[in-house]
Amino acid sequence: MSSGKGLWLVLLIFAAWVAEGRDSAPPEVLTKYGRLRGQQIKISALKKDVDVFLGIPYAKPPVGHLRFAPPAPAEPWSSLRDATSYPPMCLQDPVIVQSESDAFTTSKEHVPLTISEDCLYLNVYTVARSVTKPKLPVMVWIHGGGLLLGAASTYDGSVLAASEDVVVVAIQYRLGILGFFSSGDATARGNWGFLDQVAALQWIQENIAAFGGDPGSVTVFGESAGGISASALVLSPLAKGLFHKAISESGVAIIDVLLDFHPAELAKKITESAGCETSSSSEMVRCLKGKTEDEILQTTLKMDFTTVHLEEDEKHVVFFPAVVDGVFFPKSPKLLLAEKKINNVPFVIGVNNHEYGWIVPSILQYPDFTRGLDRATVNTVIRGSEQFTTVAPEYAHIILDEYLKDIEDPIQLRDQLLDLFGDVVFVAPSIQTARFHRDAGYPTYVYEFQHRPSWYEALKPDFVKADHGDEIAFVFGMPFLEDNANEEERNLSKIIMKYWANFARTGNPNGDGLTAWPKYDQKEQYLEIGLKQKVSKKLKEKQVAFWTKTLPEKIAESRRARTEL
Repeated sequence: MSSGKGLWLVLLIFAAWVAEGRDSAPPEVLTKYGRLRGQQIKISALKKDVDVFLGIPYAKPPVGHLRFAPPAPAEPWSSLRDATSYPPMCLQDPVIVQSESDAFTTSKEHVPLTISEDCLYLNVYTVARSVTKPKLPVMVWIHGGGLLLGAASTYDGSVLAASEDVVVVAIQYRLGILGFFSSGDATARGNWGFLDQVAALQWIQENIAAFGGDPGSVTVFGESAGGISASALVLSPLAKGLFHKAISESGVAIIDVLLDFHPAELAKKITESAGCETSSSSEMVRCLKGKTEDEILQTTLKMDFTTVHLEEDEKHVVFFPAVVDGVFFPKSPKLLLAEKKINNVPFVIGVNNHEYGWIVPSILQYPDFTRGLDRATVNTVIRGSEQFTTVAPEYAHIILDEYLKDIEDPIQLRDQLLDLFGDVVFVAPSIQTARFHRDAGYPTYVYEFQHRPSWYEALKPDFVKADHGDEIAFVFGMPFLEDNANEEERNLSKIIMKYWANFARTGNPNGDGLTAWPKYDQKEQYLEIGLKQKVSKKLKEKQVAFWTKTLPEKIAESRRARTEL
């Protein structure tokens, strides 16, 4: 496993922040499925207690006949169930995750991260004894990781719950082959991980009141693939009525690299890698269902996801894509947006100002770019990145002309390349989604996060600004538990938690003491979020126009010219 992949996990691992001092009477709740015993923890910095319930099953283990099938409701239990242990993660490389977690955890306790196909669990963080108070807004966190990586227990909701009087739920969903394998037909439609998310929301509707939560005020929020998931739920008829607001951080459903319109090709590669016959969809699924958990893991590792193969003719898939299955997605996300077939919920959509600053290209193992890049290397990267740009190599010169012009300086070339990928993968799709949502008549708010966390000074190069995922720590209140955080960063975290929680309460992020955040209307105003907040308008207007209008027009024009020849 490469250091790049390890660094990806380092920066996404925000393991449990468990403070000293436990209540002598552990909290208990009675759910529809049985009674749970959790633990109470003290958040010293906020002088508040939080009740934490870990590893709650929201569906049956997706094993045996439930592999490559929709999730089934959880089985009830009769005795008191312990909910004080972290659940196993869904299938992914266990060694790298545990070693990085041990080295970089901010927890005061060791967080054992194990993997299992039996992984459909969620964690709940609620203000202590909140069941006796008015019902609290519920914030459901969906982790990122390219639909390949991640775990609920990486993200501890206790500070956010304590700071803002909300109930935080962190959910897990099937990943990679087990979560998104599709045969391209009715044999195995795919999107199993998205169906898991729907099942988790159904469980929340039935049970969250027992934890003090209001099932009539549920917000889904997530980052990267979690942001894509939140955006996907906004578009899926299966999720209608199961949540009431959404927040997508650095990810929306129309990001091309995580959507496959021809899944049979990938299905065949996976099946061959697993040593199965590919003569028919039924034979592929039958064989894969018979593989052990370890055999599926080994197949995943052999596929070498998350590594870009720039100079290969054959397309190499780096993240595991979702599909248009006709069930979760009745049509493509872009068509659903264009036809205004959108669940009627307020939506916050945002990006960071350096999405490709360091972590994403490091994961993907792009050529070393820390000291700059020469023009030939930049050219190779752009021509070999069709799955990110959706631009075939023969039209790459249009992108080169737009972003690189006659630049020869290696630092400028690197900076332009990183901006290019941030624009096409994250910024342009996010602005398109915000426009569609606005035009459908639903409240929409847009932000750009701009602060580089101080605790990454020694880890990331100086040229990196607000990198992909950097806002997560502030959303979850990590500066209140991070020794290296300064008072300005604690204040920024407090402000972001307030915006997010206000939105969860009312569908409007604004509140007393906060810089006014305007709705995203025809003026296209958005909020710049840094140590200071400021309203601006037309986020990356020129770049968004290039990717959404100018480039498609130039490619169409070039194709017409070739046809006429």
